[in-house]
Amino acid sequence: MNSHDVAARLEALGNPTRLEIVRILVRTGSRGLPVGDLRRRIGIAASTLSHHLAKLVTVGLISQERQATTLICRAELKTMQETADYLISECCAEEKAEIDAGTRTDPCCEDGCCGPDCCNSGAEGEKAAGKTAA
Repeated sequence: MNSHDVAARLEALGNPTRLEIVRILVRTGSRGLPVGDLRRRIGIAASTLSHHLAKLVTVGLISQERQATTLICRAELKTMQETADYLISECCAEEKAEIDAGTRTDPCCEDGCCGPDCCNSGAEGEKAAGKTAA
């Protein structure tokens, strides 16, 4: 995966309708959803939906499979996970390098945490970590 692929996926998700499409398809899991059902859930014209689906297919966030006369759309969960992994792969790398070099002693987070409360600092970080200021 490269930064161009990630940027294209994030750009596609920057559109509220496409983001909604992806969120709906993620909820349906591997079962996916027929295009007609997706259109009814979102409430947009078929031609508009087709345009958005084409963009999402192009960047690899969804796939489509024809089953007889029905077109099923599915979220490409592996691609989404790879995109998220790319975004956080360097979490705290500079701070860890400072610790390794001896120029910093207080890690921003534990190895591998990189969760929602990771790298918070100051009073908010201590609060998130369940600590209180002295």
